[in-house]
Amino acid sequence: MTPVTLHTTRLVLRPWLDSDRQPFAALNADPEVMRYFPAPLLREESDAMADRIVLLMERQGWGFWAVERTQDKSFMGFVGLHQPEDLPFSPCTEVGWRLARPYWGCGYATEAARASLSFAFGQLGLSSVVAFTAVSNTRSQGVMRRLGMTLESPFDHPRLPDDHPLRPHVLYRITHDRFAR
Repeated sequence: MTPVTLHTTRLVLRPWLDSDRQPFAALNADPEVMRYFPAPLLREESDAMADRIVLLMERQGWGFWAVERTQDKSFMGFVGLHQPEDLPFSPCTEVGWRLARPYWGCGYATEAARASLSFAFGQLGLSSVVAFTAVSNTRSQGVMRRLGMTLESPFDHPRLPDDHPLRPHVLYRITHDRFAR
């Protein structure tokens, strides 16, 4: 299936290019970007993640899009939709993002996530979309609130050990009707 491309005022959410792998590996190796994940990724791990993202996009036509800034065509990271498995609230579709630090604090994550939600509720016809993060990740929770998402419940991430400091997570949700308002 041909992957969809989305456009916003300042961004293009597009299929991945081979040239995205190096900057993607750099952002995945940045300890500050990966602060709310178990660990920064090695290049091989980052490339494997990119392979999984590309495969899903080729299968379904959507997923975690590569985000490119329109003004200079720079790769910023990814934003988009995913269907996580084995979580207490699965099945579901999540909206998620990971941007390189130079692009933080400019509203890019919110802008791109809003375009992803529009696609989810429009073309995919979903009734709700979730987002989740570690309890301590207040920046991402701020994006979730700016998107109109509401805090639903805390949960322990099942893929992290019981004593891991990032195990406590929060779940946010937005419905089609709330997004339409």
